[in-house]
Amino acid sequence: MHVPDGFINAPVSVAAGAVAATAVAVSLRGARRELDERTAPLAGLVAAFIFAVQMLNFPVAAGTSGHLLGGALAAILVGPYTGVLCVSVVLLMQGILFADGGLTALGVNITNMAVVTVVVAYAVFRGLLRLLPAGRRSVTVAAFAGALLSVPGAAVMFTLFYALGGTTDVSLGKVFTAMVGVHVLIGIGEAVITAATVGAVIAVRPDLVHGARGLAVPLKLRVDGELVDAPAAAPAAVPAAARSTRPVWVTGLVTALVLAGFVSYYASSSPDGLEKVAADKGIDSKAEEHAAADSPLADYSVKDVSDARLSGGLAGVIGVGATVLVGTGIFWTVRRRRAQDLTATSTAAPTAR
Repeated sequence: MHVPDGFINAPVSVAAGAVAATAVAVSLRGARRELDERTAPLAGLVAAFIFAVQMLNFPVAAGTSGHLLGGALAAILVGPYTGVLCVSVVLLMQGILFADGGLTALGVNITNMAVVTVVVAYAVFRGLLRLLPAGRRSVTVAAFAGALLSVPGAAVMFTLFYALGGTTDVSLGKVFTAMVGVHVLIGIGEAVITAATVGAVIAVRPDLVHGARGLAVPLKLRVDGELVDAPAAAPAAVPAAARSTRPVWVTGLVTALVLAGFVSYYASSSPDGLEKVAADKGIDSKAEEHAAADSPLADYSVKDVSDARLSGGLAGVIGVGATVLVGTGIFWTVRRRRAQDLTATSTAAPTAR
């Protein structure tokens, strides 16, 4: 759903940029509460994984494909504020390095694909967790539902942007029907990928899944016919190897590199949902050439490498590497800022007399 330059006029693009900038600023502050020494590097990995999986377009209808948006996955794994930042980093890397998604439309894309998907998915996810029995299966089910609804939610937001600043004269009803219809189908793929990934991480390290925190149910004992809370057991010693995030990080990075560097070659070549709707309805008649169209990595291929498989694979590997480096750097900076704030607060606190 990467919106190119020219689909939305300048005033609305600027307004969307302001909305996106505000959301990113709020998320930077909110992420300080979500990130710690374990989750900061994992957040960079989540961004790289989303970048890799977005290269894997899957068919959803005749001549149409879809790909992961990633807002639901990021929000559930590392938290909603950090999730907005993860997807924003991916969109920034795609726009600058790979000419995917217009630079003047970056605010539109961040609002659609980062902010809306995270807000919708996490609201549905948390709402369902309140209704479902506590447990890992409920987390997976809620993740599926949140991801499913987040994609048509982003399609609705695009329709709103088009209603306010579309550069072509196409019936708003036709745009809405086509966008929501195809993105409901794409949402099914998003839901399957999100639920499978969340379920896999929960099975190995549930402590690293932000959305799975607080799942433990207090043990109850029946005393004189009444249920009472059992005394809290002393925490068992956890081996250092079990606390380490390195195995998860290495496994995730290798998976992302394989997906982007090898599996992406077999992805569907059909246009994605927005591209298909834009071509069918004439929305793309005023599309503009991307400012980074001459980038050596434009269109996810390495310039001057003639072999398509090698060119696309190298581009994918470079993209994963760049995203994990930039993302991890940002999240470690946010984490250190939180540590500095805590230190300053502790220092400023009055000494008890």
